Amino acid sequence: MSVFDNYRKSREYLVCIDSDGCAMDTMDCKHIHCFGPCMTDEWELGEWKEEILDYWNKVNLYSMTRGINRFLALGKVLAYVSETYKNIPETQALVSWTETAAELSNASVMAAYEQTGQEIFKKACHWSQAVNQAITKLPQELKKPFEGACEGVKAAHACADVAIVSSANAEAVKEEWEEFGMMDSVDITLTQSEGSKAFCIGEMLKAGYAPDHVLMTGDAPGDLAAAEKNGVLYYPILVKREAWSWKRFVEEALPRFLEGTYKGDYQKQVIREFLDHLS
Repeated sequence: MSVFDNYRKSREYLVCIDSDGCAMDTMDCKHIHCFGPCMTDEWELGEWKEEILDYWNKVNLYSMTRGINRFLALGKVLAYVSETYKNIPETQALVSWTETAAELSNASVMAAYEQTGQEIFKKACHWSQAVNQAITKLPQELKKPFEGACEGVKAAHACADVAIVSSANAEAVKEEWEEFGMMDSVDITLTQSEGSKAFCIGEMLKAGYAPDHVLMTGDAPGDLAAAEKNGVLYYPILVKREAWSWKRFVEEALPRFLEGTYKGDYQKQVIREFLDHLS
């Protein structure tokens, strides 16, 4: 039985909120200190470490692929490394798997290894587990919400059901939100274990929410794509303008969402602003 089977809506409105880089100021530090370095260690890329880490951060933080699933990012970066610096055996097998797998998680990548025997899947799982371990060792002062995020989540929960919809590791997300008392304003937590963001939003709609009564709040193009795929509304948290974005969420976007004036010109405006800002 999945987490969706036990879920029952209590309000007519649902606000979905991404975690890393959206509510929590944890995205940069996790990629800079954990994801990238664990990759260069796993594939012994120390000779080109600085250049490869720059590319990792560009893919995951500072481009239109910001916020993509860790295994999608891994396939993309290893393909680049294989072409540019050092041949990585079986890279294409990993890339093909990321494009077709129903689920991108530690369990599914290990299942791919057991099915194919290709070493790259085993190494990808080992890398992912090392990342999770490294994240647990980050100093607590690096894992904190953006200014205004706690207030934004609390404001949303005062009038709507709230779901965390994140592609991050479940244990890390829960620990970080609990540390700042934010889990008190959350009705359901959906992470990489439950499936993609698009899948999770689709499953939540089955609880009986009207699509225009669901607002996805995120910081990356993948969050927008997940919202559009399900026909729900989208509100962006702008990179490097997170505090301002959360203030606008509370004062402007959330009231419009509840009044029914968010959809249309206002949403088009904030999405255009989001895409222009990121690109």
